[in-house]
Amino acid sequence: MNNLRNRVQLIGNLGTTPEVIALKEGRKLVKLTLATNDTYKNKKGETIKETQWHNLTVFGNLAEIAEQHLEKGKEVCIEGKLNNRTYDDKDGNKRYVTEIVVQELLMLGKKQ
Repeated sequence: MNNLRNRVQLIGNLGTTPEVIALKEGRKLVKLTLATNDTYKNKKGETIKETQWHNLTVFGNLAEIAEQHLEKGKEVCIEGKLNNRTYDDKDGNKRYVTEIVVQELLMLGKKQ
């Protein structure tokens, strides 16, 4: 049952081109955003489409794959875990970030 804790699975389209960051140990970090869409009908019967944006972080070998094969607009399926962190911006304000640390990545859609 422990493998069900803090587990996220999403299918959506990438909203950004991968941002690659080289880490000190020679590893890579890739940051992306993922858009997921939800559609429902309101009380008036109108169809409403909502888009949610998710911050993704990818490390290691998966980051290499993301760097080489992912691009803005591509449909992907990801699995990972939620990570919350804080930092102080350049003006000294505390910022809160929730991101998904990607552990599995599946590229969907047609080959380009």
